[in-house]
Amino acid sequence: MSEIRKTTHIPILDGWRALSILFVLAGHWLPLGPASWQANASVAASGMALFFCLSGFLITQFLSADPRVGVFLIKRIFRIVPLAWAAMAILVIANGASLQTAMTNFMFFANLPPAQLMAGGEHLWSLCVEMQFYIFMALLVFLGGRKAVFLVPLFTICVTLLRIHAGETISIVTWHRVDEIFVGGCVALAWNNPAIGNFARRLSPYASPVLLLALLLVSLPQAGDFGYLRPYVAGAAVFASLHAFPQPLARIWTGKIARYIAQISYALYVVHGMLTATMLGGHDAGKTEKYLLRIPLALLTWAISHISTFYYERAATALGHRLAALAGNRGRAV
Repeated sequence: MSEIRKTTHIPILDGWRALSILFVLAGHWLPLGPASWQANASVAASGMALFFCLSGFLITQFLSADPRVGVFLIKRIFRIVPLAWAAMAILVIANGASLQTAMTNFMFFANLPPAQLMAGGEHLWSLCVEMQFYIFMALLVFLGGRKAVFLVPLFTICVTLLRIHAGETISIVTWHRVDEIFVGGCVALAWNNPAIGNFARRLSPYASPVLLLALLLVSLPQAGDFGYLRPYVAGAAVFASLHAFPQPLARIWTGKIARYIAQISYALYVVHGMLTATMLGGHDAGKTEKYLLRIPLALLTWAISHISTFYYERAATALGHRLAALAGNRGRAV
């Protein structure tokens, strides 16, 4: 038996969101050991797995508590699209992209084969996966109502089996990657289940950090078939932390710095890839110069992300909430 937990903020998730974007930045920017270790690929993939898991948790939790599809879509569109479209418009101009390439990006299916991602926007494949997931979940709940979210575990397993069949341990194609988001939905369903919660509260506080280490290991390219477990290890790490977490780490995970990084994490993700494609990325520079350029690159990425989050995206999100409230009130009146 499940009961929907209505909450607007779960502090421990701030730490995971902050860690996920820091992992992505570290994987893309820093030398994380000898190239033969392939640690950069592992850290970046782990960050994306956590990022996607948190997204799936949020969306499933939202639709479980409020199955009004129109309200959901308005809020999501005004949260994701304004910055994404601004970034894509800049990239279209910078690349002199064709109309077809521009449209596949603006419509969020540039990650599907044949991929048509633009230079400086290769990382935006993840936004395509996110938006396609939103549309899928909206249709699912529209057709099946609130209880349709209980199909999420089935979809998770189906996508993983599809990945195994195709031999895709990691991919940017939606049907070979979206189990990382679906597994977050499974975490939400489990979190709403008192019986599972009673079991989870008996877990060691150190279960989550151990699972985080396991996530880094299964995300290594040389981990082979263990890579298929990446979504599930990420989901297990997040789920365990909702019930038990080491106090010293909990203070960091729920602190002001973690919450701030979590707030600007979306902008950090979008902006960092674009700026890395510029001269600040040091693509033609020597190793020393390349990593010295990481300092202005990081500072500029942070500054733009802060401004975007608190002055541009916040205004768009507030407008989306107002429109969603109007749509919700109109729906109740009808």
